[in-house]
Amino acid sequence: MNKRKKILTEEELLNDATEHYMSEAQLFFFKNKLEILAKELLDNAGETTEHLRKTSLVPDPADRATLEEEYSLELRTRDRERKLLKKVKEAISRIENGEYGYCLETGEEIGLERLLARPTATLSLEAQKRRELRQKQFGDNKE
Repeated sequence: MNKRKKILTEEELLNDATEHYMSEAQLFFFKNKLEILAKELLDNAGETTEHLRKTSLVPDPADRATLEEEYSLELRTRDRERKLLKKVKEAISRIENGEYGYCLETGEEIGLERLLARPTATLSLEAQKRRELRQKQFGDNKE
């Protein structure tokens, strides 16, 4: 029998008891959220590829420059999305390994609110602040 799991709503997730942190239902919620995000990112990449493939020659230099600038912006956006897709896949892997939702530096809970805002988060808010302070003070770009 193919039994479908019920996906929590954000409200249900936030109202869940704290002792249920990263329960099966919560992990299922975040995995679903990440898989939807991954699909959107892949769809965007496909649309960009198709859009660039349909390029026609534009004889006017000003129009051509505008078009090239638009393509450049679109490619930069896709590059950021490619990097985000890598983080999404890593987050899904952490769910499957039982490591999702816990800070990679301290082992503390990252928190549901933070994960809702940034489901690819790997650091607690405090650890992230410390990292940003180090980066600001020492120019340390460790990711």
